Amino acid sequence: MNRKSQIANRKSLHPLAWLAWLGSALVATSITRNPLYLLLMLLSFALVAQAVQRPGESPPIPIAPLRFALFVVPVAALLNALLSHFGETVLLRLPPRIPIVGGAITAEALVYGATNGLVLAALFAAFAVLNLAVPVRDLIRFVPKAFYPVAVVISIAVSFVPTTLRQLQQIREAQAVRGHRMRGLRDWLPLFMPLLVGGLERAFQLAEAMTARGFAESAAIQKGAGLDLTQFGLIVGLALLLGGALLRIIWGYDVWGWVLLLAGSLAVLLVLWWRGHQVVRTTYRQRSWSRQDWGVLIGAAVALLGLWGFSQTSRAYAPYPQLSLPPFNPWTGIALLGFLAPLVARDRGCPLMTPSQSPSPGWRG
Repeated sequence: MNRKSQIANRKSLHPLAWLAWLGSALVATSITRNPLYLLLMLLSFALVAQAVQRPGESPPIPIAPLRFALFVVPVAALLNALLSHFGETVLLRLPPRIPIVGGAITAEALVYGATNGLVLAALFAAFAVLNLAVPVRDLIRFVPKAFYPVAVVISIAVSFVPTTLRQLQQIREAQAVRGHRMRGLRDWLPLFMPLLVGGLERAFQLAEAMTARGFAESAAIQKGAGLDLTQFGLIVGLALLLGGALLRIIWGYDVWGWVLLLAGSLAVLLVLWWRGHQVVRTTYRQRSWSRQDWGVLIGAAVALLGLWGFSQTSRAYAPYPQLSLPPFNPWTGIALLGFLAPLVARDRGCPLMTPSQSPSPGWRG
C-alpha cells in the first residue's frame, strides 16, 4: 500500500459516520410533515449527494435526487388530488360519473400529495448519498462474523454485476470496431460467447484466490467443530421466542411471555456471538475515526435534536380542512443545516467518499 492510499484511507469519512448520518436523516424525514422543513432537508441531501459524487465516474444511482423530486412530487400531488376529494378550496370539479376520480379537485389534496412526494424524494436523496459515498463492500464488512459466509456470497454477487456490465460494454465496443452491427437476435451471439467465457474465467480465478487464502479449509473446520451446537442453540432460542409470543398474544401471560422472549433473545445472541468468535477474519485496511467523523456525527445529531425540540408544534402540518401556510421555526431551519456537515469536512480536506481501490477483506484458516 503506497503513501497516497494511506493518506486517502486515513482522511476519508468512516462508513459508520455515514450510517449515523443516514439514520438521523431517515428519522428526521419520518417525524415531520412540514413541507418547508422537508424541502430544506431535500436540498441539503441533494447538495451532499452532488459533493460526494466522484468526478469523471457515472453515478451508481439511476437518477439524480432533484430530478427524482421533480418527477415524484407532481405525480404524488396529482394522484392524491384525483383520489382524495377532501378540502374546502375547490379548484375544479370532474364529472361525478367518472369512477374513482370523479368529484372535486381541491388545493388541500394537492398540497398533501406534494408533501408525501417530498418525503419520498428526501428518503431517496438520503439513500443516494450513502450509495454514492460508501461502497457496498465497506457496508458488508459490518456484517456480524457469524454470518461471514453470507457476507462472502453477497460481496461476490454485488461485485459480479458491475464487472459483467463493464465487460459487456468493452465487448460491444470491440465488436463495433470490427464492423459488427446489431440487427437481430443472432447478432447477440458474438457478444454472448465472449461474455460467458470471461465470466467463467473470473469465476475460476476467484475460486483459486479464495482457496489460496484458506477459505474452504476454514469453512470445513468450522462446520465440523460447531455446527450441531449452533443449530441446537438457535432452535432453543427460536422456540423460546415463539413460546413467549404465544403466551403474550394468545394466553395473556405478559410476565412469563416477556421472560421467555428475553431468554430466547439472549440465547440467539449468545449463539451468534459464539459462532462469530470461532471465525477469524482479517482486514487488509483498518479504518480510523477522525475529527471530521465526529463533526458529521454532531451535525446530524444537532439537526435531529433541533427538529425534535424546537418544532414540536410546527413539524406536524396538515392542510385539511382549509389550506394555510405551514409554520416555520427559524431555529429549526438553522439546526437542519447540520446535515451539511459533510460539506464542511470536504472543505477541510477530507474526501467524502471512501477510496475506490480498497480491497475486500481477507480470510484465513
